[in-house]
Amino acid sequence: MTLAQTTAASPGRIAAAREIESLHNAEQCSKAVRTVADHAADAADCQRLLEMLGLDASLGRRP
Repeated sequence: MTLAQTTAASPGRIAAAREIESLHNAEQCSKAVRTVADHAADAADCQRLLEMLGLDASLGRRP
């Protein structure tokens, strides 16, 4: 018997796990944007680096 057959994940648990993962991803992206901004030579360099990484500068704003 496989694990998939013995334990069924409820839709609520899956949704909760996805929400946690989404929040974690947003936090990591925010930290990445701030790190890039800290190390960039100027605003143009920062924008180029963020574009290379597929990040949006607005993600670095703290709530």
